Amino acid sequence: MEYGITAQERGKDVHFFINWSPLEVADRWAINAKVPSVAGVYEIYWMDEQKHLRMLSVGCTHYGGLRTEIRRLTDPELTDDPGAKKILEDEEIWFRYAPTNSAAAMADVVWFFRKTYFPENPGVSHSGRYEKIYMNESAPDKLIWVP
Repeated sequence: MEYGITAQERGKDVHFFINWSPLEVADRWAINAKVPSVAGVYEIYWMDEQKHLRMLSVGCTHYGGLRTEIRRLTDPELTDDPGAKKILEDEEIWFRYAPTNSAAAMADVVWFFRKTYFPENPGVSHSGRYEKIYMNESAPDKLIWVP
């Protein structure tokens, strides 16, 4: 299965189709072996005591690619954030990704997710190309996470 992001424009609206990679436990060796060094969107989760995934991060990366960014964000030795460092040290970390070469598509997709997950403060802006953004996700595993 090929992972990635495609878009279908409909006038001033867009419908993105995201085909996620399988969820993987964040292990430096697995990341180096499996994650491509290309631009794309990622989601990072941690597993709580009740075996529920909790969102840690959603974002995109351009330079250095998915491999470098996921590796950096999942390694407690590479983070400067004390809150994230504690989670990375104590919890099981999971990730998934979807490559794309379009910086504008990454901006729209990340904005959509962050606006959906964190409506009070998405922290990013969309590309401004569309009036409405719609999303359709496909993944090889069923993901249920707790905010």
